[in-house]
Amino acid sequence: MKSLKIKLINLIQMFIIICFCLVDFSQNAEVLALTSSESHNFVSSAVKNISPAVVKIDTERLVERQQFDPTLIDPLLRDLLGEQGITPERERGQGSGVIINDNGLVLTNAHVVERVDDVSVTLADGTICDGQVLGTDPVTDLALVKIEKSTYSIFAPLGNSEDLEVGDWAIALGTPYGLEKTVTLGIVSSLHRDINSLGFSDKRLDLIQTDAAINPGNSGGPLINSNGEVIGINTLVRSGPGAGLGFAIPINLAKSVSDQLLKNGEVIHPYLGVQLISLNPRIAKEYNQDPNSLVQLPERNGALIQSVIPNSPAEKAGLRRGDLVIAAENISIEEPKALLDEVEKAQIGKVFLLNVLRNNKEIQVNIKPEPLPGLT
Repeated sequence: MKSLKIKLINLIQMFIIICFCLVDFSQNAEVLALTSSESHNFVSSAVKNISPAVVKIDTERLVERQQFDPTLIDPLLRDLLGEQGITPERERGQGSGVIINDNGLVLTNAHVVERVDDVSVTLADGTICDGQVLGTDPVTDLALVKIEKSTYSIFAPLGNSEDLEVGDWAIALGTPYGLEKTVTLGIVSSLHRDINSLGFSDKRLDLIQTDAAINPGNSGGPLINSNGEVIGINTLVRSGPGAGLGFAIPINLAKSVSDQLLKNGEVIHPYLGVQLISLNPRIAKEYNQDPNSLVQLPERNGALIQSVIPNSPAEKAGLRRGDLVIAAENISIEEPKALLDEVEKAQIGKVFLLNVLRNNKEIQVNIKPEPLPGLT
């Protein structure tokens, strides 16, 4: 009888242990299922929403090239062969783009479609259609391409790049190296990255920096957030030292530029005609302590005019080398970028007020911006 009781107690204990194990396994399975679901869905659902609006862009243009460099051909051989003519060749390029509205407008990079003869757009379902370049803006590296409305069924929702914070998720879509429907994941590494610091002095851009992999062929494709909204247009990748850094044009700027391209076929950028360097108290003090310095610089922040371009609005207004711009339209100027931002808001041919320090005296200069030359 006693042994029977012991066996019964042992059975009850084993039953309790098995029940606890089953409950624990069930809870772990639920946690694993939930974790698995969450880890997959935030990227996959964002991509699913927008991928039908991502397109591949193929371009062709006719270029004339000389078959041989005449300086490298032996004179005797040149006499035998005669003068080598210039032969036309078809040059092909490739990039990405994103459909941004229900009128068939595709946003992409200017360097993808500028100065090309033919543009073909491949949709997510494989349909190939002709594209018409409505306009390009080399200064912001943005372009607008039109496709037939009947060829697609969805367009991408546009987000607000001003809402971005460093550390937010960033998902890049496009066709790197011709590999369609490629998705890479990263974060927003930095905001307001000045493109001039990357060696592009002919651009006016504050870029979104991301560690999401961006490669040749990604240009013009969308950078999206975790909600599947476009927050930027992928434009370039850093090669060499610092490789792995990608950059995108903020979508708010892209929307503004695309509106102007749709309306006018071009974007007119105001221009003063000065080359600027940044000045602050430390730099000015070091310069002033140099016995070989030619002038004394004001020990304060501002945009120092290094040179004035001949026949420019700046020269016509009387600006000089060594002038320190400290305000524009009553907005304090602490660095050259701040001045360029205010110039971009100016109207062509309308008076633009500058406060300038010259020989330690503050003066006001009225200047009339002109269209930035050399874009056509």
